[in-house]
Amino acid sequence: MNSLDANVRINSTKGQLNEIRNSGNVPAIVYGGKDQNQKISISKKILKNFIQKENFFSNIISLNVDGKPQNVLPREIKYHVLSDEPIHVDFLRVLPGVKIKIEIPVNFINHDKSPGLKKGGVLNIVRRKVELRCPSEKIPENLVLDLDGIDIGESFKISSVKLDPEVIPTIQGRDFVIATLAAPTVMKEPEKPVESETAEGEEGAEGTAAVAADADKAAPEAAKGEKKEGDEKKSADKKPAEEKK
Repeated sequence: MNSLDANVRINSTKGQLNEIRNSGNVPAIVYGGKDQNQKISISKKILKNFIQKENFFSNIISLNVDGKPQNVLPREIKYHVLSDEPIHVDFLRVLPGVKIKIEIPVNFINHDKSPGLKKGGVLNIVRRKVELRCPSEKIPENLVLDLDGIDIGESFKISSVKLDPEVIPTIQGRDFVIATLAAPTVMKEPEKPVESETAEGEEGAEGTAAVAADADKAAPEAAKGEKKEGDEKKSADKKPAEEKK
């Protein structure tokens, strides 16, 4: 369990809150249970390190307020609209026997042992987190799903996850899907055979040669036609002269 130090803060105005933030701290509040809400402040630098860790909202933290430890669960963080820096945090007291709603992340293992992934299948994750209702002392760190032996077309449902009898999904009445192993979405196009390209090239060459041969054959015929036409013209010019004599 991670530990975080905090100090009690006493403030009643917006200006005092800004002073806390300007000094490198973040205002926060602890609520829940029979005790009154407690106003505290936390180092912004340390808090940001906690936020960057995986599963920040599903891990119980031991909060030391002026040296007195208590277990809490982060519930909400407010950020500045421009700087995106944390400006306020809400912590819920974790009390034995009290059930809470919490989103738990899903963790997949043994990717390299999945025959479906080796074939190029795609892991389609429907739910990266699952909301559970459970006692605060039995909050699971994550939900583990094993890909060992999983092939294309198979799926993971909530019934595939081993849960404590007191840990119950908030969605009831159906065995909802968490993830499926689907077939590849893009199929490789078959390559065009080289032989067909060569044949088409040869056929094209033959066609070009045939056209050229026809053109050569047509040229002498055209020349003969032009010669015959010229002879007929000369004969026509000569005949009037003979009639004149």
